[in-house]
Amino acid sequence: MAKQTKYQAHHPDTDGIIHYSDTENATWQTLMERQMAIIEGRVCQEYLDGLERLALPMDRIPQLADVDRVLQATTGWRTAPVPALIPFNTFFELLANRRFPVATFIRTPEELDYLQEPDIFHEIFGHCPMLTNPAFAEFTETYGKLGLAASKEERVYLARLYWMTVEFGLVDTPRGRRIYGGGIISSPRETFHALSDVPAHHPFDPLDALRTPYRIDILQPLYYVIDDLETLHDLAGRDIMALVHEAMALGLYAPTFEPRQAAGA
Repeated sequence: MAKQTKYQAHHPDTDGIIHYSDTENATWQTLMERQMAIIEGRVCQEYLDGLERLALPMDRIPQLADVDRVLQATTGWRTAPVPALIPFNTFFELLANRRFPVATFIRTPEELDYLQEPDIFHEIFGHCPMLTNPAFAEFTETYGKLGLAASKEERVYLARLYWMTVEFGLVDTPRGRRIYGGGIISSPRETFHALSDVPAHHPFDPLDALRTPYRIDILQPLYYVIDDLETLHDLAGRDIMALVHEAMALGLYAPTFEPRQAAGA
């Protein structure tokens, strides 16, 4: 069951248009200007190519139909407007059908830097440019199909793989180490942190990623680095569930972060 959230998604009108307030559009503009100023030289070229194709407006939240036209023309994907939080089954089913869930709300000005729920800026700016890349799009679809058929315990392990790739993945390129994970790209602090000398950078191994604990509410202490985006294409062709079962048998690595404090502690 989805957790509770204070955010409410917007619904389209009879013409399929979602109407956002001036404050919401201004928040989008602030987030866009802030990230566009720092991603050059830090994100991978495939992301920049996708961002150019999408031609996202700077001054207003884009309409999903405009994003869909680009995604469908490049990799056959579309967005799917969803509430702020959705059940795991819905999430996996959408991905399995090449539909990327986009919560149709944007964070408040008071939560510009961080919020636990993925909002429209995170989904559109962070992830959709990468969905124009065939290898990334293929892996994301494969992940959805695996999750749909997985048990509850298997899904917990699969979530770690998604976190270490789609959300917080790094890639080595001829121009240097770059970001492709949407959780980094949509966060200014994480963008600087991920490529600094503070966190650990490990060569990507899917079995290691499946066994690595993480927290969603801190700057990541560890990132996995793929050799190139074709690594995701190769991974989509592997028996990932066999790796999940191997990871389950081996158990988790020790956390590289402090445990979360209990409420009232």
